[in-house]
Amino acid sequence: MRKNGYVFIVCGAAGTGKTTVATYLQKHHHMHRVVTHTTRQPRPGERDGVDYYFENQQSMGRLHLLEQVTYDGAQYGSSYEGLAEGWRRGQADVIVLDTAGAATYRQQLGRQAVIVFLTVSHLATLARRMTQRGDRQAAILLRLHSKENHRDLMLPPKLVGSAHVIVNDQWPATKRQLDQLVEQIVPKSGPVC
Repeated sequence: MRKNGYVFIVCGAAGTGKTTVATYLQKHHHMHRVVTHTTRQPRPGERDGVDYYFENQQSMGRLHLLEQVTYDGAQYGSSYEGLAEGWRRGQADVIVLDTAGAATYRQQLGRQAVIVFLTVSHLATLARRMTQRGDRQAAILLRLHSKENHRDLMLPPKLVGSAHVIVNDQWPATKRQLDQLVEQIVPKSGPVC
């Protein structure tokens, strides 16, 4: 695979605004959204190839995965093929991952992996945002108390000094910081590397 582009990895705890930030980068900065793979069953309203690529054990095993985790009994991963799709089009990629996946991307891709770590000033904001987006109370409590969420509340030592930390309390300020970051990394014209 030709490795010649940037991938913006958006990570942080549940409720920090990862999907909102990834969608903004996709729409406003014309980035290619990398769709990840999972062996879990689709939730109501989720579409194959849009929300995830829904795989079985055999099809997951045939992918060239850059990172892979097991969460709640299902496998999740992102593939080199997904990254290459955007780069072939001359676009930077954007993907939402957990902090462990972000660290793997940084290790595998070096400076091509632009880590955006989202956080908030007050932890109560996380539960409020999940409630506002329609998550069930029981699911919110499970998510907030999971070991994965506790891990993603803090920037891992492996990413200190290389991640771009954004406190996502006020959306206008977050957008300004994202715009400045993209302008620093991605050239205005020409290839994405």
